[in-house]
Amino acid sequence: MTDTPKLRRALNAPLLTLYGLGVTVGAGIYVLVGATAGQAGLFAPAAFVIAAIVVAFTAFSYAELSTRYPVSAGEAAYVEAGFSQNWLTTIVGLAVAASGIISAAAVSIGAASYLHPLTGIATPILTIGVVASMALVALWGITQSVTVAGIVTVIEVGGLAFVIYWGFGMADPSGITVAQMIPPLTGPHWTGIGAGALLAFFAFVGFEDMANVAEEVKDPTRTMPRAIIWTLVLATLIYVATMIAVLLAVPLDRLATSTAPLALVFEGASPRIQQVFGMIAVVATINGVLIQTIMASRVIYGLADRGHLPATFAKVSQRTQTPVVATLVVAGIIMALTLTLSIEALAARTSQVVLLIFILVNLALIRLKRRGPPIANYFRVPILVPYLGVATSVLLFATSFL
Repeated sequence: MTDTPKLRRALNAPLLTLYGLGVTVGAGIYVLVGATAGQAGLFAPAAFVIAAIVVAFTAFSYAELSTRYPVSAGEAAYVEAGFSQNWLTTIVGLAVAASGIISAAAVSIGAASYLHPLTGIATPILTIGVVASMALVALWGITQSVTVAGIVTVIEVGGLAFVIYWGFGMADPSGITVAQMIPPLTGPHWTGIGAGALLAFFAFVGFEDMANVAEEVKDPTRTMPRAIIWTLVLATLIYVATMIAVLLAVPLDRLATSTAPLALVFEGASPRIQQVFGMIAVVATINGVLIQTIMASRVIYGLADRGHLPATFAKVSQRTQTPVVATLVVAGIIMALTLTLSIEALAARTSQVVLLIFILVNLALIRLKRRGPPIANYFRVPILVPYLGVATSVLLFATSFL
């Protein structure tokens, strides 16, 4: 009798870090720079630093949990271990999948909007084409799809490096200096920085998706923490440098009202350079669709594999060893959302869902640590870390309603 095929452990630290950067660095930073500057003003780089600090506590919690339980549907497995409540496990798993699906739908609309001027094809048709093509790549195989995502990640990070280079060295200065971007320790400006940090948080959303491919990672005890930490450090450096470069090159009043803020950096450049950067922006958004499709399908597969969803969703292709049914269902839901909801509504819901998941995951780790260490070897963080993860996530979630 043929054994039921399982997922292949094929990802090493460099590939997983590229996957993490592909999830984290993407449409968020390409769109949110202007909105963050609109809230935090000249101190927008500080908003990204604060967001990174907030995310860091939960990132370290994920680093421990992903080595305790290196499986697909990571957050659901963590909550199941911490609370031993099947209904809560299923809800968390579905919430994780929903966050990826909703985010992918929002990014798909953005990708189609970028493509429309270049092709002249109707946006709804382009949106469906983007989702369908990325679903096919996701079905191809985890090594192939993550490699494709990794290559595209290099391109989109290269685009941000181009922004940094142009903003610092080629664009006409806007009259702002780096010294002016450092906020005083006290003053009313911190209210705006806090609001900007909430927006900047959305740009960091995605690193947690790395936990959902843990079942396909080589030596997860060593690889998962290293890749999570490297992803957070590199993303923070890229974001802060990009924000500074844009503030140096673009007047604040124009930046704050732009929906394509990074393109403003190249307004004085040749048309060819502007077109090249426009294509990079398209690639960045399409990559986000692929990454989120991979993540959501693995979560649904993991839930089904553990009996929380019908076994049909756990069906894995004999040839590609990828979750076929889960991937097709995810792609279908993404298509439906792109045709029924606006990009603003989709983006707003994503942040709130992710923050609720962060709260539950940190609470699960607290409960696990109180029970004592398991026999197996794993990466450990102090118990203060998940407490801080809960506090900061609750604060940001409450801020989203102000």
